[in-house]
Amino acid sequence: MLKWLITLVAILLVLGLATPWLQRLGLGRLPGDVHLRRGRRSFYFPFASVVLLSLALTLLMRLFGR
Repeated sequence: MLKWLITLVAILLVLGLATPWLQRLGLGRLPGDVHLRRGRRSFYFPFASVVLLSLALTLLMRLFGR
């Protein structure tokens, strides 16, 4: 359990640090990403970006054989 938690924290840290670089590539502004603004609040749901990242990571895992 601890191993999974450490891995999850590491992945979130890497994605957090890579966010500006990924936004320059267009990730986060795909047609399936939803951005809602209500008054002073803003909500962001990156549906298409998550699907694209999931497909890319699945492909990498299969190519490098877990």
